[in-house]
Amino acid sequence: MTTNASSSTGAAAPLRIAIAGASGRMGRMLIEAVLQADDCQLAGALDQPGSPALGQDASAFLGRPSGVPIVSDLREGLAQAQVLIDFTRPEGTLAHLQVCRELGVKLVVGTTGFSDEQKGQISEAAQDVAVVMAPNMSVGVNVVMRLLDMAARALNQGYDIEIIEAHHRHKVDAPSGTALKMGEVVAAALGRDLKECAVYGREGVTGERDPSTIGFATVRGGDIIGDHTVLFAGTGERIEVSHKSSSRAGYAQGSLRAARFLADKPSGLFGMDAVLGWA
Repeated sequence: MTTNASSSTGAAAPLRIAIAGASGRMGRMLIEAVLQADDCQLAGALDQPGSPALGQDASAFLGRPSGVPIVSDLREGLAQAQVLIDFTRPEGTLAHLQVCRELGVKLVVGTTGFSDEQKGQISEAAQDVAVVMAPNMSVGVNVVMRLLDMAARALNQGYDIEIIEAHHRHKVDAPSGTALKMGEVVAAALGRDLKECAVYGREGVTGERDPSTIGFATVRGGDIIGDHTVLFAGTGERIEVSHKSSSRAGYAQGSLRAARFLADKPSGLFGMDAVLGWA
């Protein structure tokens, strides 16, 4: 693997980034973002075995070649990369993680739906390789998380809290990782444990609402990129803190920011709070 040396002009060499799920919606958005970034270089493109995209140029959908073919062999796809950005499925991400650990490739994880055991595997691997993992890579969403902490502390009495999220029909986990993280932020600000106070569905005669609970409502349909609203419902007023995505571009730009953050990190598990300088 080549080293990230400075050129004779003194400019740093571009950060070499590989993309997992290269033929998917998010994968293509990430590839486009990397190609548009002056300080980044597309160094690999991965997709699952059997994908019809295998062998194609990773940026063929843009009408211009990158010289990087889409491959399914992890070691081939990661051979020249310093960082892998992964928005796939938990099982795929964990397989990628093990090879990244062997090769010393850093990892930005935007995948959601991990079990506690799977999160433990990522934490263990981060002892050897640097990882940024967050339920949402959007800078705007992470700013909303900070606002929710402040709002929950101020609205800690007399307000019922409900979290409503909507995504496209293809999303496989519910509630979304972002919605769950919002719940965790609010619960922590109120001194509660989300596992004990979350309510994920209501049907039939449920009785009056328990004021100590945090409710979740999930919508799936169409091509909704991602909408999240936290509702604080009090007597005579409602406060809503919302984030709505009209494009996956925000996730891609946040992911590149996370990749740049990892450039000088030998190991460790980080969140977007660290990437944004809040931790």
